[in-house]
Amino acid sequence: MLAADHAGCLIPRALGDLGLDAVERSRHIAWDIGIAGVTERLAGMLDATAVLQVYSRLVIDCNRAPRHPTSIPTISELTPIPGNDGLSKEDRAARRQAIFDPYHAALTTLLDRRKQTGHRTVLVAMHSFTPVFKAVARAVQVGVLYHHPTRLSQIMLDLLRAEGDLAVGDNEPYAITDDSDYTIPVHGEGRGLDHVEIEIRQDLIAEPAGQAAWAERMARLLTEADRRLRQR
Repeated sequence: MLAADHAGCLIPRALGDLGLDAVERSRHIAWDIGIAGVTERLAGMLDATAVLQVYSRLVIDCNRAPRHPTSIPTISELTPIPGNDGLSKEDRAARRQAIFDPYHAALTTLLDRRKQTGHRTVLVAMHSFTPVFKAVARAVQVGVLYHHPTRLSQIMLDLLRAEGDLAVGDNEPYAITDDSDYTIPVHGEGRGLDHVEIEIRQDLIAEPAGQAAWAERMARLLTEADRRLRQR
């Protein structure tokens, strides 16, 4: 099962443009560029269920606990988000009820259904990251993220490194924490599922050709990873 928390950059009409121009709203601060195309293709190749969140993380971040300071950011990287200043409790609750809760309810319902019908589930959280963050270039091309080391995360690290043409990050450029992340801690660790988070650098998947190539690569590697998991 695939989850893409930041697959889109839509903003509800009632919120206008959050005080940002079109260029800012299309940048990496608003969404995980390219990951929707990769995830949709990958789901088809694996015959997997995929849940994609199409609203911008600037409205509410669906990979942050609602209580976290970055759930509805007033600044992202170095960019102020005027439309998020001075929100009331009611404003914040409305965004959660409209976007955050339905997304995670969909994940919960699907995972519950799989458990009830006896289906084994591997949860893969799909993300992308910017090549340059706060003026610092990132050499890593793909990262394997986890909170506590898991067999699946180690298998994916081994498989990606064995490709021979990739700069692979071990919990880079980010690491999962209980405080900052939500999808993997709640739906993966919380249920005791085999799980992993994959981060792909955005310049590699900004265009359809790159999305297709990475979907094919990840389908091949995840299939092999699952085969190894089943051997334990």
